[in-house]
Amino acid sequence: MLPVPPLSSIILCPLIALGLVLCAPARAARLIRWICALAGLLACVLSVQLWLNYDPVTGGMQFVELVPWVAGVGISYHLGVDGFSTILVMLNSIVFFTGVLTMWDLEDRVKGFFAFMLMLVVGVYGVFMSLDLFLFFFFYEIAVVPMYPLILIWGSGDKDYAAMKLTLFLLAGSALLFPALLSIYHVAGLGTFDMVALAQHSFDPEFQIFVYPFVFLGFGVLAGLFPLHGWSPTGHVAAPSAVSMLHAGVLMKLGAFGILAVGMRILPAGAVYWAPTFVALAAIGVVYGAFVAMRQTDLKFVIGFSSVSHMGIVLLGLNLAVLGKAGADALNGAVFQMFAHGIMTALFFSTVGFIYDRAHSKTIADFGGLGSQMPRAVSVFIVAGLCGAGLPGLASFWAELLVFLAALKTYPIVGVAVVAGLVITALYVLRVFTQAFFGPPNPRWQELTKVDLSGWQILPRAILIAFLVFFGFVPRVLLDMINGATTVFMGRF
Repeated sequence: MLPVPPLSSIILCPLIALGLVLCAPARAARLIRWICALAGLLACVLSVQLWLNYDPVTGGMQFVELVPWVAGVGISYHLGVDGFSTILVMLNSIVFFTGVLTMWDLEDRVKGFFAFMLMLVVGVYGVFMSLDLFLFFFFYEIAVVPMYPLILIWGSGDKDYAAMKLTLFLLAGSALLFPALLSIYHVAGLGTFDMVALAQHSFDPEFQIFVYPFVFLGFGVLAGLFPLHGWSPTGHVAAPSAVSMLHAGVLMKLGAFGILAVGMRILPAGAVYWAPTFVALAAIGVVYGAFVAMRQTDLKFVIGFSSVSHMGIVLLGLNLAVLGKAGADALNGAVFQMFAHGIMTALFFSTVGFIYDRAHSKTIADFGGLGSQMPRAVSVFIVAGLCGAGLPGLASFWAELLVFLAALKTYPIVGVAVVAGLVITALYVLRVFTQAFFGPPNPRWQELTKVDLSGWQILPRAILIAFLVFFGFVPRVLLDMINGATTVFMGRF
């Protein structure tokens, strides 16, 4: 580790890179790319080292950093990670680094793009590490604000509409969150925003039941909760490749993590009371997202609605966790799914972006036998699709299995419904394979044989595939880390 506390070291990687990018002349595009790539690589190394040094047997919050910030109102620079946040920090580093490599060929306003991207990454790290409620919300807003300019300036298609829709939805979520978080601080009467102290405080059950929906729905907007998901597929379609990777791979996890770290930890009675309602919404999201993805004609819309469906599995697992039966399995599966889905969607959007940049089309019917013209790019997309369909040997299989088994034990009807959603997922994945990649080659794309994935372009996709396969065959490595935090967490229920 650097001679700086471990967590601050990781945050400083994109933060220092942001400062260097802002100081660099706009014409120095190559220098800016290398600054970001080196920052991403260093963040990956430090995040993996953090994961290796975390002790899952001891559990709890580790690598804690505490520095008073605004002592008069109890705000501090308080960081720490448990088994949940450790793997999500690593997820952010992986998507950050591979996202930079994916956008290596960007020529349009390179300085501005990478500056906003670095700002977003700093915010995400801060959310996953914060143990102060004010600091948590501060980093949360830093993470979501850059999405508007990133889509509006560097997006494609109906980017004005997509950027505004995304911003309005996320502002609505923040409007629910901010008063709820202030009420938690005020009602506790502890004079501190410290999340550890607030989690240990016994709030009145009626207060918890009243406030919890504001917290869940406020974070649920970002997590793609049905029926508040409408901004997400639209944003996916309009965003440039690396932004879609961060959007689906990491930002949607901020919403789910907020529910876990703030709502469920601090307001456990509210979580138990509202769990059946939100189980129903999450299950609807799983099936609805799969059905709508089945009908899409645009590759990015397919992945966008697929993300709504897969994030429904995360939200389903979180809510099942507090209901007693198979709660630990449900929570383990939900957090595992956050990681697996983050890697999978980053791989999806990285590859679709590559195809779009060369073909200037995302319409499924346009392609035909693209597999014979861009075999490497199509092969990468197929790996991501099989992961989305829950193929054994890839990371998402274990996550979905744990959540589905917990659902069958707790609410058998819900369990059957979400398993049916998985079947529909397999159908729309096979539909894309059949219509876009196999069959007679379309002569229109014959020139694409010259621009298939090659050389360094394979690197970011290979990194993502390696993680999906490794944790698909060795899930215990990740589950032991998660389960250590789950054991501590479930004690609240």
